[in-house]
Amino acid sequence: MSHWIAACDVDDIEQEDVLRFDHAGRTYAIYRAPDHQFYATAGTCTHEKVHLADGLVMDHIIECPKHNGRFDYRSGKALGAPVCVNLQTYSVKLEGGQVWIALADA
Repeated sequence: MSHWIAACDVDDIEQEDVLRFDHAGRTYAIYRAPDHQFYATAGTCTHEKVHLADGLVMDHIIECPKHNGRFDYRSGKALGAPVCVNLQTYSVKLEGGQVWIALADA
């Protein structure tokens, strides 16, 4: 079971960029793809636990700012060394000008 939470306004994220969202002691990353689709993943790198929102976003890829590990933010897939563990992804919906993400109930 999951519940939806408003993460940010649609206009808070530029095209092909990432925004950090903190909620209930966890960090998430919200992405706006070149086609204006939105995606959400865990907000820290699976390798070094640094914030992905400080990384570079290009062509559906987020690059970790510490060791340049790369993930496809659409699927969370780790794309090679030094990262080898995929990112958790979350469902996203747009409603009322806001980006909502589905979080698992504890």
